[in-house]
Parts: sequence; structure tokens; C-alpha cells
Amino acid sequence: MTVEVKIGVQNASRELSVETDAAPDSVLSELRTAMADNSVFTITDAKGRTVAVPADKVAYLYFTSDSGRKVGFGLT
Repeated sequence: MTVEVKIGVQNASRELSVETDAAPDSVLSELRTAMADNSVFTITDAKGRTVAVPADKVAYLYFTSDSGRKVGFGLT
């Protein structure tokens, strides 16, 4: 299951959006560890690309699950 993680960064006008196969609990654990160590929070997306943000600059994380794409007309 793919999860979209939106990362709010302090003093940045736009949020970062990353689609990952990692579970939300795992992502939160990584952030907690990075904050405790005063280091960089990293997350790898579903295509293997890595995003890094200084942990003390992360304002929020927002998780949404991918329910698949709807294709066609008149789908409700």
C-alpha cells in the first residue's frame, strides 16, 4: 500500500509531498529519532528517491493512503 506523506517545513511556503511504501508508524519513528539526535530526517519514496529535511525544521507530517485512481466517466 502506498502512502502519501506531506511534510510541512518551517519558513517554507510549500509542503513536500512524498509517496512511500513505508508505514506511517515507521515514518513517525524515523522523525522522532532524527529529532532526538538533532539530525536530518530522511524519507525514501516509492521510486527510490530520498528527501532529507533538518528534523528541527519539520512543522508537521500529514498522511493519506492511496485508494487507487478512478478511471472513466460517471464513477461515484
